[in-house]
Amino acid sequence: MSSQNATAALSPREKYYFLARRLHSLTGLMFSGFVCFHLLVNSTVLVSGESFQYCVEKIHTLEHMGLLVPVEMATIFFPIAFHTLFGIVILLTSEPNMTDYAYGGNIRYTMQRWSAVVILVFLALHIWHMHWLGKPFGGAKFDPENATTTAAAAMQSWSLWAPIYVLGVMATAFHLANGVWTALITWGVTIGPRSQKVSGYVCAGLGAFLLVAGLGAVRGFMTYSVARDGGETAIVEHVEDGGH
Repeated sequence: MSSQNATAALSPREKYYFLARRLHSLTGLMFSGFVCFHLLVNSTVLVSGESFQYCVEKIHTLEHMGLLVPVEMATIFFPIAFHTLFGIVILLTSEPNMTDYAYGGNIRYTMQRWSAVVILVFLALHIWHMHWLGKPFGGAKFDPENATTTAAAAMQSWSLWAPIYVLGVMATAFHLANGVWTALITWGVTIGPRSQKVSGYVCAGLGAFLLVAGLGAVRGFMTYSVARDGGETAIVEHVEDGGH
């Protein structure tokens, strides 16, 4: 039976749920693209503070065109809002049986759900900490005009920020990699066991790459020296032995 015929045989409620699951998968892929871009941009701090500042300025040319907020809402906040809300529905209605049948797939399924919870808490903290939406609540420590300076100062302002970001990056890397692997199956891209095995290796590699990039960015900001002199903030790049 084709997927079209199978869908036609569903009740109206089942059809809505089926479509919602597909939209959940699609919005997850959209947000995955943003996460990859975001982590790669952040990791440029490992090259130099100027490299990160340059990338931020290029992104914020959209702000001068009046497009930054609409683009953020359309490609980031609306997709992640739906993905999160429907993900909560899945979390509350799912019945994992990892205790009885601890197979790899079931373990990944459970880890996917719990990593989503970690990401939800981390995302709320991250938005408050760095994004302009957190300004009314005493957050928004990141200033794009002084991107490296303010990001480094914000990361170093509390000893727990580093472990929080490390945990958030780890959960995000796993959730994204496993989610992309599952989405490829959901959309019929990888059907057979062989293609799913190959895509599994590729997605695992993607997750490992994003993990290294994300953890590298955390380390870069945590080791970027922020010196204060007479109330003015000056930046002196942290130089490791044998570094640049």
